[in-house]
Amino acid sequence: MRTISVVGIGSGNPEHVTVQAVSELNAADVVFMLDKGEDRESLTDVRRQICDRYVTGGGRFVTAADVQRDRDAAEYAAAVEDWRARRADIYERLLTDELAEDGRGVFLAWGDPALYDSTLHVLAEVRARGRVSFELRVIPGISSVQALAAQHRVSLTRTGRPLHITTGRRLADEGFPAHSDDVVVMLDARTAFSVADGDDEIYWGAYVGTPDEILIAGRVADVAGRIVAEREAARQRHGWIMDTYLLRRTTRPADEAARPAEEPQ
Repeated sequence: MRTISVVGIGSGNPEHVTVQAVSELNAADVVFMLDKGEDRESLTDVRRQICDRYVTGGGRFVTAADVQRDRDAAEYAAAVEDWRARRADIYERLLTDELAEDGRGVFLAWGDPALYDSTLHVLAEVRARGRVSFELRVIPGISSVQALAAQHRVSLTRTGRPLHITTGRRLADEGFPAHSDDVVVMLDARTAFSVADGDDEIYWGAYVGTPDEILIAGRVADVAGRIVAEREAARQRHGWIMDTYLLRRTTRPADEAARPAEEPQ
């Protein structure tokens, strides 16, 4: 039986790679990497740097060209499903052609595999097809959310209040969630923080944990324009951008403020 491990490697800082991740990499017969193309070559470079730094075993490295998602598709969910299906074709071929039936393979995942990463979903589709069988292991990593909070030196949560994690698409479509005062936003191509009140706080970061890291924090009204400008300049400079931010409500909505406090127990 093949064993496949999905290993979280953090958001770009090689020192965020855990001891468990290093052990898993060194136990692998094959480490699989997806090449996202010349405009995102630095993403592949970081993976290679991590492996060069920590892998001392005799495993092989196999790289395959990644497939691109249609980011202009009218139906977002359908576009994602199509993208995952085409990725599953690649994964299935890699497992069949490059890994022995009793071999150990590793896929590297940015941040933590459990948080907005497609690798587990794609491998689930490969397994469901039934043409290749494998045991699955997941090694957690430091997510960009954790790294963001650490670099800004803030806690993601406040006493007795929930934390909401969402995407930029959902925030833009639905607005600031009424049930939460603290919202972490990922995968935001729309700079959706404009839905927040100008007095709300934002803790924004791009390329967190790398030498290219950019951090901006303050009142939304004061720093929104700067974030938009810095984000676009960085995207033009690198050809891609990965950013995450925490929105923190400073005043409660009128309906919540008017609600009577609970009686003490």
